[in-house]
Amino acid sequence: MSVSQTAGTTGSGDTLGLARRNAFILAAANAFLSACAPIAISLGGIVGDYLLDEDKSLATAPVTGFNIGIALGALPAAWLMRLVGRRYGFMGGAVISGIGGLVAAIALFRLHFWLFAVGLVIIGVGGAFVQQFRFAATDNAPESFKAQAISWVLVGGIFAAIIGPQMVIFARDLFAPVQFAGAYAAVIGLAMIGFVILSFLRIHENTILLEHESEEPARPLLEIISQPRFLTALACGVVSFALMSFMMTGAPLAMIGCGYSTDIAALGIQWHVLAMFAPSFFTGRLIARFGRETIVATGLVILIGCAVIASLGIELWNFWLALILLGVGWNFGFIGATAMVTATYRPSEKNKVQGVHDVILFSAVAFSSLMAGQVLNTLGWDGINMIMWPIALSCLLLLGLQVRSNRKNRAATL
Repeated sequence: MSVSQTAGTTGSGDTLGLARRNAFILAAANAFLSACAPIAISLGGIVGDYLLDEDKSLATAPVTGFNIGIALGALPAAWLMRLVGRRYGFMGGAVISGIGGLVAAIALFRLHFWLFAVGLVIIGVGGAFVQQFRFAATDNAPESFKAQAISWVLVGGIFAAIIGPQMVIFARDLFAPVQFAGAYAAVIGLAMIGFVILSFLRIHENTILLEHESEEPARPLLEIISQPRFLTALACGVVSFALMSFMMTGAPLAMIGCGYSTDIAALGIQWHVLAMFAPSFFTGRLIARFGRETIVATGLVILIGCAVIASLGIELWNFWLALILLGVGWNFGFIGATAMVTATYRPSEKNKVQGVHDVILFSAVAFSSLMAGQVLNTLGWDGINMIMWPIALSCLLLLGLQVRSNRKNRAATL
């Protein structure tokens, strides 16, 4: 019996039920494993500043290490999951995150800046597996459910937005007088919980082909990634994520520089991460109604608005409202761009395309987080805000050209 025949015998109802179950499990695991990111990011620059001497220009390097870890881990994560399957691959990623938390905590006991950066790199490698959750949720899912499946997974980020910053506040002094070590030790516990949840995941690794799909052979990677629609989707995802990382990395340091406390900075990141994931309750439906490109464009416009609000002043409301808009803009831009990417490859091509996509994406994100410290150190908070809007505007123009091309192609086929 062929794979396509198997799809017919299992029935669309069973396929949708399995997709919903897996999306729920991935969302639950995401709630705990993604909580490692706000711990790494909200404290990474602050700890870097704490561990360095007079020259603070590399304070955000540990956060850059976290993003480099995600970029470095993207292809190995895709390779491992192709070898052992999504379930065991994701569980292995949870173990890696726990090891990274342990290394970071040890570095704080030893007051070793570069060992701390290595710890965040390892947490980032574990995070590369978490980033694959959004793609895994679309495996075996009907086309009509794919955008919603991505949104379901990211809903888990709402809980991560609460868990991560609260861990920073309540666990950072757990090993006093060693500052911040408790927060990174908490990463070990979060990884263990995620490991257990992922053990319930059930994804058919031989992807069931649905009615609209065919058993076409995999194309060469260069042919896939050179498609204009893939390049546009990649550019939109990179800009949405990189700009978000750029401002989010610099914001806690800027807030402390303006006289706000570490707790206030951590709460600002909490509101930001909540705004990143809260729209996921309805983003999938908005994409189904208005289209991927429209939602991406809306996200880019919101990112421009975020930069405008941040440039108006340094009151607490300026920081927090800008961070909230930054999160919403990322949600629309990133989920929409991810949905655009999933429409550019065949089921047989998913692992290699997803891996290469995330290597490029998180390499750009790593660069943006490193530049946040450099720009903040030389141009200040206003410099970060001024860089945001022209990049988002350029991506809007590229997206508009792609939409115009799509319309011409559809008209030519009629």
